[in-house]
Amino acid sequence: MPKKTKAIKVTDKRAQKPWLKKSRPSMYEIETIEPNKTILIVGEGQSEKLYFESFPVLTLTVEAIDLGGQSKLRLIEMTDVIITKNKTKYDEVWCVFDMDVKQGEKEFADFDNAISSGISKGYKIAYSNDAFELWFYLHYHFTDQANHRKFYYKALGDLWHCNYEKVGKSYKFCQNLYGRLKADKNASQEKAIKRADKLFKSQSQLDYHKQNPITLVYELVKILNDNLRK
Repeated sequence: MPKKTKAIKVTDKRAQKPWLKKSRPSMYEIETIEPNKTILIVGEGQSEKLYFESFPVLTLTVEAIDLGGQSKLRLIEMTDVIITKNKTKYDEVWCVFDMDVKQGEKEFADFDNAISSGISKGYKIAYSNDAFELWFYLHYHFTDQANHRKFYYKALGDLWHCNYEKVGKSYKFCQNLYGRLKADKNASQEKAIKRADKLFKSQSQLDYHKQNPITLVYELVKILNDNLRK
């Protein structure tokens, strides 16, 4: 025999008694933590390697490799080898190199072909022309003049009160590049990003080797910034 239910008074309905209200399930905001992404950065010098490794990233694993000076196309080929031999699955692969205009047409072809080859393989290319140091210089000043790398060496030396050409490539000096720029009240990474973006937008239609001055390092820096320890 079915169980009898107690009749509900009409007056109770009108009064909306608490015991007549349906309870709603509690809604809790569940915090989800995405697994860390891993990016590979392959460069041609310890300046690049130590600078990028210095970013205090929290939600990103950075593996930076210094392959030393070699042709740009060879750097792309060695990146292929690293990925093939390494068991790590990389979410992004970045190749970082610059072009020395003094090397002439042979360097132009190598530079252009390396960028095209890397892009075709799905790599991101943070290229600079004429030097990686342009990125540091843009923290202080804007320039749209095609300066040789020695211009940047001297300018940075004056700003940092040192002989940059002599000590700027040393391990100890490179290890402190990120900290030096961050601590310098006259340097602005935010302005450097805007200045580098302006340079790229004004020259992106040109052949790679004709884009000068240019540095796409800012695109990699933005990725690292998105994953900084807060």
